[in-house]
Amino acid sequence: MIRLALEADARRIGELWQEMVAFHAQFDASTFRAVENGAELYQRRLLERLGDPQSRVLVAEAAGVVSAYASAMIADITTEMFQPLRCGFLADIYVSEAYRRRGLGRQLVERLCLWFRDQEVRHFEWHVSARNQAALAFWEAIGGEPTILRMRADVLGANK
Repeated sequence: MIRLALEADARRIGELWQEMVAFHAQFDASTFRAVENGAELYQRRLLERLGDPQSRVLVAEAAGVVSAYASAMIADITTEMFQPLRCGFLADIYVSEAYRRRGLGRQLVERLCLWFRDQEVRHFEWHVSARNQAALAFWEAIGGEPTILRMRADVLGANK
C-alpha cells in the first residue's frame, strides 16, 4: 500500500535513510558518509516537508511495515540566468532490501507522477549513481534517460 507519510513514520524513514546511505556507500564511499546524527537530521527535515505543499513524502507498506519511501518536491532547477524551469525533483527513493523486486519503487514513482501532474509539472529529475547498475536499469525501464553527467577527478597531489 502506498500512502502519504505521517509524523509517526519519521523514525522508520530515518532508519531507511540510514540503510540507503550504507547501500550507496558501496558505490561511492567518499560521498555517502553520514554524520553521527544524520538520521535524526533527516527526520527533522522530513517532518518539515510533510506540511509543505511543494513537497511530497510517500511510504510503501508491505505486511504492515514501512518498507520503502520516496521524497520529492517541486522546484525551479535553473539559476537566474536561465528561463525558469519548473520541475519535479525526486530527492530520495529507497526500498529496503528484503522488499525489492515487488514493484514498490515503481508504485512510489507512479504515485509521485500523479502528484506532479496535478501540480502541472511536465517532467521530473533525480540523481543516481553511475555505478548502480540495478538502479540505472530501473530508471531506464520507466522511461528515464541521462541528461547531465556529473563527473569527479582527484586533484593531483592532494592527500586522500
